[in-house]
Amino acid sequence: MTSASTFRKRTLAVLGGTAVAAFALAGCSGSGGSNNGGSSTLTVGTTDKVTSLDPAGSYDNGSFAIMNQVYPFLMNSKPGSSDVEPDIATSASFTAPNDYTVVLKKDLTFANGDKLTSSDVKFSFDRMVKLGAKLGPSSLLGNLDSVEATDPTTVVFHLKSANDQVWPQILSSPAAPIVDEQVFSADKITSDDAIVKGHAFAGQYDISSYKFNQLVQFKAFKGYKGMLGAPKTATINLKYYTDQSNMKLDVQKGGIDVAARSLSATDVEDLQKDKNVTVTTGPGGEIRYIVFNFKTQPFGTGTPEADPAKALAVRQAMADLVDRAAIAKQVYKGTYLPLYSFVPDGLVGANTALKSLYGDGDGGPSLSKAKKTLEDAGITTPVVLNLQYNTDHYGASSTDEYALVKSQLEASKLFTVNLQSTEYVQYSKDRVADVYPEYQLGWFPDYSDADNYLSPFFLPTKDESGNTVYGGFLSNYYRDDDAISLIQQQAVETDKAKRTQDIQDAQDKLAADLPTLPLLQGAQVVVEGKDVKGVTLDASFKFRFGTLSK
Repeated sequence: MTSASTFRKRTLAVLGGTAVAAFALAGCSGSGGSNNGGSSTLTVGTTDKVTSLDPAGSYDNGSFAIMNQVYPFLMNSKPGSSDVEPDIATSASFTAPNDYTVVLKKDLTFANGDKLTSSDVKFSFDRMVKLGAKLGPSSLLGNLDSVEATDPTTVVFHLKSANDQVWPQILSSPAAPIVDEQVFSADKITSDDAIVKGHAFAGQYDISSYKFNQLVQFKAFKGYKGMLGAPKTATINLKYYTDQSNMKLDVQKGGIDVAARSLSATDVEDLQKDKNVTVTTGPGGEIRYIVFNFKTQPFGTGTPEADPAKALAVRQAMADLVDRAAIAKQVYKGTYLPLYSFVPDGLVGANTALKSLYGDGDGGPSLSKAKKTLEDAGITTPVVLNLQYNTDHYGASSTDEYALVKSQLEASKLFTVNLQSTEYVQYSKDRVADVYPEYQLGWFPDYSDADNYLSPFFLPTKDESGNTVYGGFLSNYYRDDDAISLIQQQAVETDKAKRTQDIQDAQDKLAADLPTLPLLQGAQVVVEGKDVKGVTLDASFKFRFGTLSK
């Protein structure tokens, strides 16, 4: 690595927000040339964390960021577009109302030499449905009935509901990486070491070395035949940081070429004053919210004082008191916007159901309304909340964000808030084990459609034993049959106006129940310079290493 061009302009790209966003900020540590005219090596920095390289064992941005580089997909989007088209397939279409048929390209292989056939595709989806309910994204496959490999290159997805309008997008999502059935276990989550040792990859890159949440080296896979084409840089090093300030310092000094998730709002504000970089912002798809565990929250079904009406009153009073605009301004310097529903502004079907229903009716807080809500429910105050948050995954600014949430709730004298923070790898396990009554989550979309903010969260899934799990990947025990029906209905409605109404009606129902408390919507932030080229941000919200070059 070199630092000879420290004073050149550098590039920062932030997906879906600043403090917790996926982003890229370019420095200058790469060197040399490649056959494609770009540098042979680039180094990317990140503060994010991986939980698992097994698609069925993780459902987070840090893990999917790697999966996007190394696994092939049946459908994908070209950089600069959110529209999906066949990736390692020659065709993909409905051949019957309930049948979606994909024909693979010929002579596909994994980096280890194993053939990639329709059998691997069937295996990948079957094991996702079987294993992916607890930690993975199997909730995205709720409409999948079965998968049939009719010949070595043809696979048919038999769907429960006809005319699934989001199924092509699903095939580009975290539920859809194609894995090698010769390497992956059909019955349990496969370890990172086994996956890397088996070189079970067929995307633009193979992984040549892997130190968990320390350093990953990617090497271009020459056998990739997908629509993204050959990557522009032969080798990518992904370096993990535990401190945002160290990563910022490295990228400013040229120690790394690209910083990918995350810089704080203060960092971005500081970079905006740097004449060597240019920062632009725009609306993004990331959201931040509080999850309620319906079993362990105050008056939850698993508590000695269980009372659904009182549990709802607690959630409603919190919704009456939070001041989203203050959080966005004071903590995030305007790089986040207040979010008043479950689908972010900018997507078809988004509304502001929470804005009129809670607080002062115009987005602001209301102490009198919160007090009346709790009094009418017969609740003695203050109510104790044990609220969990995380900084190494959701950004250091989470500390300030949740300190302000605590302050807003406690200023009312209606709540006492105990705040705790846990390292993300443990956090991701604890939250689905009923450890946290109320806790922070953030969401980066899997695909650019309102459905992605509804189905994964609120549609029931199956666990490894075949039991129904309510609350989608949240596993928070929320169940409302009307909401479930509306969410299922919008996914297959071919009339655009009717589908939009279904999406809005679903949000209205969720707003009344409050399984989560939406807080903020992120913005895309892009700082571009002349050192690193090819940073591409689009509505697919995927940051790909293959477009980067120097």
